[in-house]
Amino acid sequence: MERLRPSTPAPDLLPSDLPPSDLPAPSTVPTRHRAAEARGARLGRPLRVLGRVRDLDESLMRDIGEGYLRVDERGAEVAALCAPGRTDRVTHAHLRRALRGELDDLPDVLRDLVEQLAQPPDWLDLALLEEGARFYRRLGRNAGDVLLQLSLIGGYRFGGPTDLLVLTGGLTGPSTMRRLAETQHWTMAVTEPGALRPWADGWRLTVHVRLMHALVNARLRDDPRWDRRHWGEPINQSDQAATLALFSGTLLLGVRALGVPVSREDSRAVMHLWRYVGWLLGVDDAWLFDDERAQHRFGYHVLCSQDGLTEAGRLLTHSIVDAQADLHFRRLARLQRRYAPARLLSMLRPFLGTASMRELDLPVRLPWATVQVVAANTVLYRLVARTARGRRRLDAWAARYRQEQLHRYFGDAPPDVGAL
Repeated sequence: MERLRPSTPAPDLLPSDLPPSDLPAPSTVPTRHRAAEARGARLGRPLRVLGRVRDLDESLMRDIGEGYLRVDERGAEVAALCAPGRTDRVTHAHLRRALRGELDDLPDVLRDLVEQLAQPPDWLDLALLEEGARFYRRLGRNAGDVLLQLSLIGGYRFGGPTDLLVLTGGLTGPSTMRRLAETQHWTMAVTEPGALRPWADGWRLTVHVRLMHALVNARLRDDPRWDRRHWGEPINQSDQAATLALFSGTLLLGVRALGVPVSREDSRAVMHLWRYVGWLLGVDDAWLFDDERAQHRFGYHVLCSQDGLTEAGRLLTHSIVDAQADLHFRRLARLQRRYAPARLLSMLRPFLGTASMRELDLPVRLPWATVQVVAANTVLYRLVARTARGRRRLDAWAARYRQEQLHRYFGDAPPDVGAL
């Protein structure tokens, strides 16, 4: 299959010819806020219905706008101490020791953060969290499809995080496969049994991601290539809360569209799981939801707050589609390298719609793959899963998929996330 390329080159991400010290002070909200409100409202119509939104909550809209200029303060305190030349410097060795639970002789700020995260919040229900992880695992390939097609590529239709990824090289060029693999590994790690208990793999990787976000913010604070007046902070509270919703509310909408039944109990369990993950990541408590309807209401307001599509979104989307031909296939590799991108393009059409496909400069394909998936899910989840034996078979299939997916993205390399 021919590699896709955006029709126009990637944008110049320099905000101004002025040095950072000469830039005017930012307002209380960045200029991206509500820059493409009508478009966001159109794309968010399903969320408006599901969230029962009659009119925009102007107080919430203001909070979201201001949230683009807020960061994880506890993480920022740690990152500030990582600067070279400090006598009380937090080193990468300190960070690695903290993630292993070796807290003796660590700088106070780092030790206090890790100790706080090792004490679960009062609202956490471990049984409900484990039920959410169990349901998530049973979704098998459906979770992977929704997160890639609707959550990830669907999120590329808005500027901000996409421009940050292009600026840092996070999901373009040769790093595309690695970053996709790291995201796959993290989402699977946090949904393994017991994975989010303090010092377990999912907990440790999530705290790792939080520290990595803080270091990115510190590194880009005075970088003239990042237009803070327009985008806000590189990794900010509003974008983090919106991204978290892609793993919870958006995931549930997507798997329903693929024919997977989701009960009220399943919904609440998945929402609880990702609420706790968001707490570990340092997302504002007010934007952590147990209730799917409340998440959709918030999500609709976030979409109305967004800027439009930038060239970064097109570049990232084409990198993802191209990367499908570079996956590690065990059997029929030549055929699979043609099938994988074709399947992705086919499933993107019903998820994103023809207009968004054209905005992203993607070829519009018939949704044959989605028809196949819905038919298979109808049999698997509505007939096979009605018996205990059938559910065991479904769980075994989902587990095999998770292992195969890690191999496809990592090959023979050990699964991991980005280095600090």
